[in-house]
Amino acid sequence: MIRWFMPVNILVTFLLGSVLGWIIIKITRPPKNIEGLIVGVCSAGNLGNLPIIIIPAICKDKGSPFGDPDVCYQDGISYASLSMALGAIFIWTYVYNIMRISSSKVYIEGNKSSDTITLEASGDDVSESFIEEGSETITQVKGNVDDDAYILLLSKNQSEQKVKVPMLHKMKHQCGMVLSNPNFRGIFSPATLGAIVGFIIGVVPQLRSLMIGSNAPLHVIEDSTSMLGDAAIPTITLIMGANLLKGLKGASTPFWTIIGIIGVRYILLPIFGILIVKGATQLGLVPVDPLYQFILLLQYALPPAMSIGTIAQLFGAGESECSVIMLWTYALASIAVTLWSTYFMWLVS
Repeated sequence: MIRWFMPVNILVTFLLGSVLGWIIIKITRPPKNIEGLIVGVCSAGNLGNLPIIIIPAICKDKGSPFGDPDVCYQDGISYASLSMALGAIFIWTYVYNIMRISSSKVYIEGNKSSDTITLEASGDDVSESFIEEGSETITQVKGNVDDDAYILLLSKNQSEQKVKVPMLHKMKHQCGMVLSNPNFRGIFSPATLGAIVGFIIGVVPQLRSLMIGSNAPLHVIEDSTSMLGDAAIPTITLIMGANLLKGLKGASTPFWTIIGIIGVRYILLPIFGILIVKGATQLGLVPVDPLYQFILLLQYALPPAMSIGTIAQLFGAGESECSVIMLWTYALASIAVTLWSTYFMWLVS
């Protein structure tokens, strides 16, 4: 059964993080090119890889407050997988567009400033060229008027002889334009498509019985996917560690901006998360399931999502700054996530 409150909880983490990130921007005044990056790292947490690593380790522990290890492992993996799928959808729809809009604004402002400098440097030459081009434009306009008059005198028969484009060709052309749009390809990234396919298989009973389970006819698909997933988690973690090395080279990221991001991710968001999850539990919106409540609380205390680095590389805005931010947030994650996880387990047990 899909817990309906988890999508709401993840949406709240993104919205709260965005508001807090905007406050950091107003207080610390960072460079324009990393404003979208700051909002992104404050709003999007690592909702997939870390829960999948943390939950099995807690379930296998002898002093786990979540009951039977096998049941805890099965339920915990399902909750963590749902968190990963929903997190990927929110990142590639919400954060992706925030960083895209921010980078495009910086690009436009940069072009405007360069155009202004060029015009000021040209001076009188520009005005003289405008005068010469103006006389040429007048001549061209007269010629265009004559051409338009001639076109209006064309007969109906000639205009009706235009070739009509088939409707199927038009539809193919429109679909090609949509699929080639970089924004469309960004939103429907492999992670998002994988989440959508997983939801479809899980919701449709016929597909689920065909692929999921030891007696399913296509059980080999589940086994193959599980093997790839088991290998992907440590591989992605190693890649993340390699990317953090870029942060050692340093960048022009303001010191107080980094402090603000760390404060948002490891202090403010977890406190808000406790208030929201406990309030929802008191209202009966969240079931009395310690493991489920722990997952909801953990979503507020995670470091920034690794996908933000990929998005920064796509738009070429704040790549080195992103490495520095990731370095410090993940360096402190071992302490912050451990402390908050211990407190959350005590809180829900």
